[in-house]
Amino acid sequence: TAAKLASLLRKQGKQPLLVAADVYRPAAIKQLQVLGQQINIPVFSRTDLQEPVEIARLAVEHALGSERDLLILDTAGRLHVDDKLMVELELIKAKVHPHEIILVVDAMTGQVAVNIAQAFHERLGLDGVILTKLDGDSRGGAALSIKAVTGCPIKFVGTGEKLDALETFHPDRMAERILGMGDVLTLVEKAQSAIDAEQMERLNKKVYSAEFTLEDFLEQLREIKKMGPLQQLISMIPGLGNAKMLKELGEIDEKELVYVEAVISSMTRWERRNPQEINGSRRRRIANGSGTSIQDVNRILKQFEQTRKMIRQFAEVGKSVKKGGKYLPGFIQDKRGKPLF
Repeated sequence: TAAKLASLLRKQGKQPLLVAADVYRPAAIKQLQVLGQQINIPVFSRTDLQEPVEIARLAVEHALGSERDLLILDTAGRLHVDDKLMVELELIKAKVHPHEIILVVDAMTGQVAVNIAQAFHERLGLDGVILTKLDGDSRGGAALSIKAVTGCPIKFVGTGEKLDALETFHPDRMAERILGMGDVLTLVEKAQSAIDAEQMERLNKKVYSAEFTLEDFLEQLREIKKMGPLQQLISMIPGLGNAKMLKELGEIDEKELVYVEAVISSMTRWERRNPQEINGSRRRRIANGSGTSIQDVNRILKQFEQTRKMIRQFAEVGKSVKKGGKYLPGFIQDKRGKPLF
């Protein structure tokens, strides 16, 4: 989470420095160093020391002499009932006087997360909370309870394992998600950050001019996959975010998109540009090359025209849900006929 936070804040113009102050968990320091390399953010560590308080003090001295304007202390995870480790945090606070103390809690733990936040707030005086695993079954009810009990704001929410899966918390959007009303604004922001605007404009022109090919679809499919798990994206669509609708849709098989990508990638450029000309022998070759069946190839080709409508609706997702409808028309379907995003 510390690395995710550093990556997010750098996008906002900050120059963060990560500090590896978890001396208890095996390989914790090495893990943070690897993550720092992946996001190109420096990590301060002292493997010769086993005192987090001293490491924190030295890190502050180092940061003051560098060009970094933000220091993130990554301390070890701990339970609020472990008095020794709680005292350690109090000593770090007294030594380095942090501007903010932020607690990371798991949204999936529900009331337990609330109790933990309350205990930490009483000992340390929290300035905020990061709520993780909001991509799971929990839709964030713990956020309301934590705010009510501690008075501390939820500053960020984690929505996945990837290093960019941390977002600024918006109370109004969370309320809509909890009520099953979707979260269109976050969905649009994900699209804007994951999909190149010029590329999207070019593809949209092709869609509306009927020039959209399987080559373009493959490119678009890869862009959509960058936005995160499909189940999470679908939960943000108004009308599909409530528990009843998600249950009716069932689990989304992410592997289905892998099959679609494999089939299209096994085609020649000419075939991707002229799918209507793909005959039986070509379909057999494509199936063999992609590790799928001829029926899979037939199904994907048959549904290709529907995807044009799907992409237009995806670009205007807030307007595309039919009133009272169960799903966005134009979904790609899996082998059982269940709609996919």
